[in-house]
Amino acid sequence: MAVKISTISVLILSLALLSLGHCCYGQLRVGFYSTKCPNVENIVSKVVGEAFIKDSSIAPAMIRLYFHDCFSNGCDASLLLDGVNSEKKASPNLSVRGYEVIDDIKSAVEKECDRVVSCADIIALATRDLVSLASGGKTRYEIPTGRLDGKISSALLVDLPSPKMTVSETAAKFAQRKLSLSDMVLLLGGHTIGVAHCSFIMDRLYNFQNTQQPDPSMDPKLVQELRLKCPKDSSTDGIINLDQNSTSSNTMDVSFYKEINIRRGVLHIDQKLATDDLTSKMVSDIANGNDFLVRFGQAMVNLGSVRLISKTKDGEIRRSCRSPCNNPLCV
Repeated sequence: MAVKISTISVLILSLALLSLGHCCYGQLRVGFYSTKCPNVENIVSKVVGEAFIKDSSIAPAMIRLYFHDCFSNGCDASLLLDGVNSEKKASPNLSVRGYEVIDDIKSAVEKECDRVVSCADIIALATRDLVSLASGGKTRYEIPTGRLDGKISSALLVDLPSPKMTVSETAAKFAQRKLSLSDMVLLLGGHTIGVAHCSFIMDRLYNFQNTQQPDPSMDPKLVQELRLKCPKDSSTDGIINLDQNSTSSNTMDVSFYKEINIRRGVLHIDQKLATDDLTSKMVSDIANGNDFLVRFGQAMVNLGSVRLISKTKDGEIRRSCRSPCNNPLCV
């Protein structure tokens, strides 16, 4: 009898731990606001849906905002704060957009739940819903919530991987955030939607590593196509799709991986994913598989748990996402 009870106890404990593993990331958990602000996800979905109908490019913009906020100093909405030397002023963040959508969501949420939902969680929820919309409703991952907003935002603290880095250098930066190589390959798959400015690839098109020649790893036909969109002596900085499959460049799918597998990657780091020994097999597996959206969602959840603020003395719940509260009542 004692053995049976012990076995049952172990089984119950195992199931409890399994359940915990599926629902929680440290201080975060799915349904964090279920009693505090039960309608928050519906509010986010409504505002995001309206924004997407007006301009579907808000999806890649929000993915980028989420990545830039989380990767630099943790998911604390410090990127949203205004200020002369705030994170917004750092060079990699000057073209980040989506702030107005977050403002609209925050205003709607505050009317129903005063100083309950963090701006950091609003970013995470909005990004999740936009990924779903960009996939045509084919995916909608569960995103744990319970983040606090940061009180400090400094351009000097911004630390993001450059698109000109090697795979090993980029992987090292991800590892510093406890993100795996798989997370890195999947998160860069966010480039299946969105655009880049010509200035990021002019060297690949015209003078790769000071050779006066294009990057030999880029399909010559793509070089010619992109040169038409990014003329050498242009006075304007044009934009180009990161996924060069024109039928799929605005859809969350595996097309990006298929393109880089045939040397049609736009950014240097994107193309290297397909050729570097560290990542080439992963790229092929994703390109030829049918689980990218599920795996991408999991990587986004992992990104959302980077360097969280765990103590209320270091974080707060802002009323306005653009300014810190600086008030004990905010925490």
